[in-house]
Amino acid sequence: MKPENQNFFERVYEVARLIPYGRVTSYGAIAKYLGAARSARMVGWAMNSSGKYEDVHAHRVVNRKGLLTGKHHFQGTNLMQQLLESEGVEVIDNQIQNLEKYFWDPAKEL
Repeated sequence: MKPENQNFFERVYEVARLIPYGRVTSYGAIAKYLGAARSARMVGWAMNSSGKYEDVHAHRVVNRKGLLTGKHHFQGTNLMQQLLESEGVEVIDNQIQNLEKYFWDPAKEL
């Protein structure tokens, strides 16, 4: 991995660690907060590689429509959904219900 990507990934993880319990954010919201608004996909790559860190809350990062697009990176069939539901987030058919209720925008909250 290129050093500049590694640095970006670390910045993504710093934001992901701050997502409050029972809240979610999007790849794009993290990218925008980091000043890289067009890098939502790169935030996704960072989340895909975050498994080695127990304190990075990757299950709380979803796509802009509230879809659990990263769920296949979690062990078990529905682990991402189960983790979210255990925090009180309502998920139906791999999509967060009432996304605006649970959405945490780092640009506004930090």
